[in-house]
Amino acid sequence: LARIPGLEYAFTQPIQMRLDEAETGITTDVGVKILGDDPAVLAATAAAVERVLLRVDGASEVKVTAASRVKELEVALDREAAARHRLSAAAIGREVEIALGSSVATRVVDGARRIGVVVRTEAGNRLDPARMGALPISWGEAGMIPLDAVTTSRIVESPEAFAHEGGQRMVVVGANVRGRDTGSFVTEASDLLAREVPLPSGYRFEWGGQYRNQQSAVRRLSILLPIAVLAIYLLLYATFGVARQAVVVMLNLPFAVIGGVAALALAGLTVSTSALIGFIAVFGIAVLNGVVMVAYINQRREAGEVLGDAVVDGAAIRLRPVLMTALAASLGFLPMALSTSPGAELQRPLATVVIGGLLSATLLTLFVLPTVYLAVERRLRR
Repeated sequence: LARIPGLEYAFTQPIQMRLDEAETGITTDVGVKILGDDPAVLAATAAAVERVLLRVDGASEVKVTAASRVKELEVALDREAAARHRLSAAAIGREVEIALGSSVATRVVDGARRIGVVVRTEAGNRLDPARMGALPISWGEAGMIPLDAVTTSRIVESPEAFAHEGGQRMVVVGANVRGRDTGSFVTEASDLLAREVPLPSGYRFEWGGQYRNQQSAVRRLSILLPIAVLAIYLLLYATFGVARQAVVVMLNLPFAVIGGVAALALAGLTVSTSALIGFIAVFGIAVLNGVVMVAYINQRREAGEVLGDAVVDGAAIRLRPVLMTALAASLGFLPMALSTSPGAELQRPLATVVIGGLLSATLLTLFVLPTVYLAVERRLRR
């Protein structure tokens, strides 16, 4: 494709492209919407934005999604000359309209039929200012005058169509992001645009594409994550009946976060929406292992066993169930974490977070959780 002159291309997936286009009108990972009124200003600003995006690390397949420009013949009326020849703008426009073949000049009567006759210039001459300037215009009884006696013709390039949003014309500069996260890319690009591409009054930038979807998802998750953590605590409190043991089990959550973030860093991935959903999943499994451990220790204590012995026996006897739960989940997510097939960009962060979070949370459950439980209960007894 690079060998074909004048061709711009970008890589995407069919369903992803359709969804992005339906949601934001942008088919690339990110896009800068430039909104304003003057086509010339929009075009110049889009070219400047394109140059800036090309310099941002991670930018790939940067392109301006603007209306294609076509050649057209512009006929400007010389009103003073038309007044000297006593010709109206409507009469001159009528002659030009007939010459371009968009109006019926006369009709042929064939019995009961009336057949419209269209007179037009040859196709190759319609965009020739010299030929169009020689078009004869009826000048009443005085005869004919050429069109260029009352007009000025020239060839110009104009946009074929314009995209609109919010009642303003819009040009989009799109780019795909490779090798880095979308959020940091947009932040760096926004700083460069603010410094190097000043906008006239009445014009503005807006970011669209997957970046907007990501920001919307992060806002929702910022509400759902605390709700999920609060729900876990309330369920633990309802299970044990005492706040301190619910808090001890909740210590699994920060250890799961540490393991998940470390696994993302080792895999070269970033904290994305799917990774945040993975944290919610690993929270549930980590808390489940903590409940198994603490509930069994409580059971041994209720049977009359000394606190220290109950903690040691509980940690030893519950070693196998905790390892089985963690390994089963980790091995189940392993194919997703190693996947390179289409859709892996969504599967890998989620699976990597679950595997890393379970490894660290399991170590906590087996070693740190019994120790903390013993320390809290001894302090409470004293």
